[in-house]
Amino acid sequence: MDCADLQAEALATFDTLFAEALAAGEPDRTAMTVATASREGRPSARTVLLKHHDARGFVFYTHLDGRKGLELQANPHAALLFHWPRVRSGVQVRIEGEVATVPDDEADAYFASRPRGSQLGAWASRQSETLESREAFDQRVAELEREFEGREVPRPPRWTGLRVRADRIEFWYGAQFRLHERWLYEFDVTGQCRKRMLYP
Repeated sequence: MDCADLQAEALATFDTLFAEALAAGEPDRTAMTVATASREGRPSARTVLLKHHDARGFVFYTHLDGRKGLELQANPHAALLFHWPRVRSGVQVRIEGEVATVPDDEADAYFASRPRGSQLGAWASRQSETLESREAFDQRVAELEREFEGREVPRPPRWTGLRVRADRIEFWYGAQFRLHERWLYEFDVTGQCRKRMLYP
């Protein structure tokens, strides 16, 4: 099987499991852990929401000046983890790859689709910086509501989408006695790719 076929198979498998997560009643099938690392290799992880995925990669949105944004600019590699315990006997999907910002028109279109409160929140948040009090944040939101009253809220210049272009995708299927089934797809920058089974 060539690389294009393997990539298509991996994405189709993800789409199947993503649909099963919805049918199984997962609280939020788009929730994924994003792990990043500083230039020095210090790791950090948090949960964000998947907003789009296709053959180009997996997209989430954030402030570029927050911790994850700064880390991904210094070290543009990330790992994603989906965990859907209600699917089959429990499923995890692990994705690793290089990260790049989405084009401005794509980020603009997504930002325009967000609820107005979320748009204002993106302007109000100085993500990851020290906040003196909740009241100070609420006041900042109120000021922005007045500033943008009667007009559309534009996308903040340092708020955008980040796309993880997968070079590794692993599907982990839970089983009794920890006899799990694991399938790994690997896509090398040189055009080499392979699919293999891993020990649990």
